[in-house]
Amino acid sequence: MTSLINYVPFSTTAVMIRPRRHICKILTPLHASQPRFRSTKAARINVTQPFEEELLPWYHADQFYPVHIGQTFISRYKAVGKLGYGAYSTVWLCRDLKASDFVSVKVGTSHGAGPMRQDRELKFYEHVASLGSQHPGGTYIRGLLETFEISGPTGKHLCLVQPSMHMTVAELQRQNPSRRLDKELLNWTLFDLLSALSFLHDEAKVADSVRYVIDINPSNIMLTIDDESLLPAFEQEEASNSSPRKVIDDTRTVYGSRKLGLPKDALWGQPVLCEFGEARTGPGPHKGLIQPELYRAPEVLFEMGWDSSADIWNVAVMWKSAGGVVIPHPEAMSLERAETVLEGEEKTRFLGFVRSMLKWAPEERLGAEELLRDPWLEGAIPS
Repeated sequence: MTSLINYVPFSTTAVMIRPRRHICKILTPLHASQPRFRSTKAARINVTQPFEEELLPWYHADQFYPVHIGQTFISRYKAVGKLGYGAYSTVWLCRDLKASDFVSVKVGTSHGAGPMRQDRELKFYEHVASLGSQHPGGTYIRGLLETFEISGPTGKHLCLVQPSMHMTVAELQRQNPSRRLDKELLNWTLFDLLSALSFLHDEAKVADSVRYVIDINPSNIMLTIDDESLLPAFEQEEASNSSPRKVIDDTRTVYGSRKLGLPKDALWGQPVLCEFGEARTGPGPHKGLIQPELYRAPEVLFEMGWDSSADIWNVAVMWKSAGGVVIPHPEAMSLERAETVLEGEEKTRFLGFVRSMLKWAPEERLGAEELLRDPWLEGAIPS
C-alpha cells in the first residue's frame, strides 16, 4: 500500500519564528559522495542488557520491525539513523533518493494496540487532507507526505513519511536549567497550539460535522527545522561515529537514538502539533481516559464523558507547567500567588485569560478561536 497525502499548505503566519518548509533540502547533491554505513566503530551493548525500546514495560520484540541503518524502504527512503522510539513505533531519519530530501519515517508496530493508533492517525490525516482548507491553523499541524506498508517477520507495519522535525517542547524544557521555556517561545507555542485547535475544533467540524479531540502534551509538540545543515550533519556523524547498538542476531539489531545538533544562533523553527494516534472524532461525549495524568481535565478524571473542551483545559495546564508553574495548585495557594513573573495590569489580564480555560464546567471554557482574540494573548504576541 502506497498513498500520497496532500496536507494543508504551509503559510507564513509567524513573523519572528521562520515558517517551516514542506521538507528540508539536502545541502549536497545526491551525486556527491554519500556516507557509507559501517558498524565497526559502534559501541556494542551487551545482549542481556535492555536497550532503547526494550526498556518499555510492554515491549515485545516481534511487534517492532527490525530496521537496519543503510536499508532502503520501497526503493526510495534510505535509513541513515535512528531519531527515536515510542510505545508503538520507531522513527528514522531517511534520505529520499528520488527527491534529494531528508524525511522522517515512522515505522509502526505490527499488532497489539499499535495498529489501532496508527489507523486513527492515518484517518485523521486523510480527513484533514480532504477538507482542502486554507485555515491558518493548518500551518501548525505536522504534515504527512506519504504512507506505505512493509512486511516484517510477524506481520505488516504501516510507515508514515513526514517532514523532519527537531526536538519536542518537552525536551527543550528539560535542557533549560530552570526547567522553563523562554517567555517568547512559550507564548508563540501557545498561539500556534490554539491556532491548530481552532482549525481542528471549528473548521473540521464545520466542513464535515467532525470535531477532533487531541492528546496534547509537551512531547506531542515539536519544533520545525530552520537550520537545514543539521540533517546532512546527522547523516555524516552516524557514518563516522556510529551510535551504540545491540546486535541480537543476523536479522535484528536495536540501535541507539541520535539527537540532531543545535541550530545556529539558537534559531528554532516554529512549534507544530504532532502525534494524532489518540485523536477522537465526533461531537462527544467520549469515554475513557485520555491525556497525561498531570494535564487531565476534571471530566476526564471523574469519567463523566468529555469533548473537545477537554483540550482547552489541557492546554492551560500544560502551558503554565512549561512556564514553571504547576496547575492545579494546592488549596492554600491561589492562582494570583502562583504567578510571580507578571505584575500589574498585565498580570490581571493574564489571569483572566487562564481562568477562561480552567473552568470546572466544560461548557463554560472559551474555545480556541475565542482565546486567540483575547486581549492578553494579542498583546503577548509581537505583531
